[in-house]
Amino acid sequence: MSTKIQPTTTGFLTPKARGRLVTKDGYHGVFAKTRIFTGELIAVWGGDILGSALVYAMPPEQKRLALQVDEDLYLVSSKEGPADWINHCCTPNAGMSGQISLVALRDILPGEEVCFDYAMTDGSPYDEFECRCGATNCRGRVTGEDWRRWELQGAYQEFFSPYLKRRIQNVALREAGLSSAGLSSAGLSSEGSLSLERPRSARPSRKRRVSSSQAG
Repeated sequence: MSTKIQPTTTGFLTPKARGRLVTKDGYHGVFAKTRIFTGELIAVWGGDILGSALVYAMPPEQKRLALQVDEDLYLVSSKEGPADWINHCCTPNAGMSGQISLVALRDILPGEEVCFDYAMTDGSPYDEFECRCGATNCRGRVTGEDWRRWELQGAYQEFFSPYLKRRIQNVALREAGLSSAGLSSAGLSSEGSLSLERPRSARPSRKRRVSSSQAG
């Protein structure tokens, strides 16, 4: 007779990293234990898929566990764990690979905090916040419209969530007045360079932050 394994969390975090409490006010983060190489899988998020109406009605402590995965669809962790504590930084060292997976944009050294830019996933104002990441290029505020910024589109390209890639392509098509078939001939797949400076530890953000009452 087979034994059904009950997961303790709904997300996966590489054994090369660990989540820990950073400040007394409940700010958690994820830090590399050993070197994480460029392109290596860091996290995969799981949970329940909910519509925007339900997510917008959630209290902040539950909403912070939401990740937008498509138009009006959100993944909400049902069993919180370390994978849910990956914070935002305007100079990220990780990026999206598909809808729910996070990979390293460059080698992440032991002791560095793992972080990604929430512009890679957020396309609605369900959870905007003032940013205190401390990066030299900090935007000051993270919003659901940041995916529109040309410098981020050039920098992140393949590391956006798939639905945001479609949005960016559709906007480019409308602005250029072209059909989908004419996109490549118009040279709209502009190349950008991603700053790979090592960011300072990300400051308390929102959906990966936990309250002190939840700190274990």
